[in-house]
Amino acid sequence: MDKPGFLALAVSLILGLIIFASGVTLTFLTQNEWPWQELFLFTIWSAFIAYFLVRFAAYQFIYSKVKIIYKNIHDLKVGNDTDEDEVVRSTDLDMVTREVSEWAAQRRNEIQELKAREQFRREFIGNISHELKTPVFNIQGYLLTLLDGALDDPDINRKYLKRASKSVDRMINIIDDLETISNLEANRVHLDYSNFDIVSLVQETFELLEENAKDRQVTLKLKKDYDKPLKVRGDRQKIEQVLINLIINAIKYGRNKGKVEVRFYDMHNNILIEISDDGIGIPQEDIPRIFERFYRVDKSRSREAGGTGLGLSIVKHIIEAHKQAINVRSSENAGSTFSFTLKKVK
Repeated sequence: MDKPGFLALAVSLILGLIIFASGVTLTFLTQNEWPWQELFLFTIWSAFIAYFLVRFAAYQFIYSKVKIIYKNIHDLKVGNDTDEDEVVRSTDLDMVTREVSEWAAQRRNEIQELKAREQFRREFIGNISHELKTPVFNIQGYLLTLLDGALDDPDINRKYLKRASKSVDRMINIIDDLETISNLEANRVHLDYSNFDIVSLVQETFELLEENAKDRQVTLKLKKDYDKPLKVRGDRQKIEQVLINLIINAIKYGRNKGKVEVRFYDMHNNILIEISDDGIGIPQEDIPRIFERFYRVDKSRSREAGGTGLGLSIVKHIIEAHKQAINVRSSENAGSTFSFTLKKVK
């Protein structure tokens, strides 16, 4: 029973008892015999009428109070702008309660989402400020040194100008990577789909990154020999960028004189590509965040190793733009394996 119905029943029973008690009292006061059957039926009938009258009055009173609340909440939910008279009269309090609860839950979710966005905005601005600050300060230092007299020394000025140029290149890379992510998130990047051999693309990437691997005496190799092509469908240039970013990371965070291996698995409709290293690995608590912009597991080593801190975020966006998935598994001091899928060409 709803609250107005319970209230009406309680009030009607009380009124019935009052009427019955009044009849008994009058009987004793007037010394007359009252017809007890008629008195009992009169009491029941009075209580029955009182029940509906009180219930109607309670509904009218409560409904008049909640009608405007319900209208505003309902209209906010569905986006309507109706007049008060258009509120459905048959709406009961259970429906109002449900609407209010749903509305409150939606507002709580929106507040949490806004807080998360604000936190992300603060972190993002702080990260990009930090990333740009380093090359800007480097350029400033080199130029001030040159202006203070080092410009006349041919050995020093050329060295400092080259360092300033590298810092400019780093700023350009950060800006280019930010633009790439922005375009990917806004679906402004057109994917030029074609069928290509993923094995050949990996081998080309190995050749491109051969000098990077030599610097750390890292061996780049396929897990096994492939005597025939593995055809996949995707944007070859974008997938090459994915491979470059993942293999460069494997070289950076792999073990000196270690190895980076790439292997392929036929998953019926897809080809799974895995890039593994034998390096420092990633702590489990950091794995959920490694694809965030500028997130670094080992901040000091990451900046020493170079890069913009945007590589994995770009990788994730490119793979997701292909309607595919990327995953990582890692153990500290045992290496990491990044894997992603591409549509197989049958």
